[in-house]
Amino acid sequence: MTPAEMETRIVRYGDLKPCKTAFIDAHTPGSDQKENFTIIGGGVSESPDQHVHISIPHGFNIGAAGQPPKCRNSLHSHRTAEVFFVLKGRWRFFWGRWGDAGEVILDEGDIFNLPTGIFRGFENIGNDYGMIMAILGGDDAGGGVIWAPQVIEDAAEHGLVLSEEGKLYDTKQGQSLPSGVKAMPVLSEAELARYPESATADVIPNHVARYWDMVALADKTPARVIGADAMLRDKPGFEVSLMTRASASADMHQHDRASVLMPVTGHWKVAWEGGAATLAPGDTMSVPENLMHNAVPSMTGEAALYHILGTDDPAGPTWSAP
Repeated sequence: MTPAEMETRIVRYGDLKPCKTAFIDAHTPGSDQKENFTIIGGGVSESPDQHVHISIPHGFNIGAAGQPPKCRNSLHSHRTAEVFFVLKGRWRFFWGRWGDAGEVILDEGDIFNLPTGIFRGFENIGNDYGMIMAILGGDDAGGGVIWAPQVIEDAAEHGLVLSEEGKLYDTKQGQSLPSGVKAMPVLSEAELARYPESATADVIPNHVARYWDMVALADKTPARVIGADAMLRDKPGFEVSLMTRASASADMHQHDRASVLMPVTGHWKVAWEGGAATLAPGDTMSVPENLMHNAVPSMTGEAALYHILGTDDPAGPTWSAP
């Protein structure tokens, strides 16, 4: 593979193309400044304006959300994994039917494997534009977003209507639901009762990993972050590990499926049979299956890199470890 060919599988942070109309709350005050990025896979955007950088199936999706201070993402749920790590800024994640069942503050490098089947939201509580990177389970990312009823109702007051097929229509632009197409129904009280109000004491120990703890654990080999026997025990259809300068190896290796490299800190040189490329924080690289390669820091200083690899486990509800 030539460097030019590999570059088509690298999405540079500075080249990310945002969509500001991705979701039903795009006009709702407090959520109307957020930007959605679909990096690998189709993602869960409800807008035809969404740009997809790499469409190659990996068994999971990679995306990102960028928001200015005090901007929030409205309460929603997913049928498959939704994992975030903080690239820039400080973020508050909250969950529950009304967003008041629990919350946690995450800083740069921290990672959160949000349990499926609970309503969740997040907001940038830092002082500058912030960015969180996302991993979504399954090639179809669980088939879309499930919104809390109040989100759909608030959106309608600001001109946005979601069809039952998951497509967004903007009445402010003269759009309306096509003939024969119904609006996305809000969840009934019986359906809402099936969404748990998970306690903070259950969520944080089992679903949150702190950056500096992972760095400490990656002193000899990469820290296993998400997996059946990892820090956060789950089988979402992919595994996540954190590699640092201390655990990086120049030994060439390969995987039998495409993998993804996402630097958190420092610059990383990825070499393969045929070339090399340097990645910076915020860059995303899809390494082809069966390609011999390695990844090592290219400069002195702090360096950490998330590595995501698909598994044979089906994407679906959060796994209950025995």
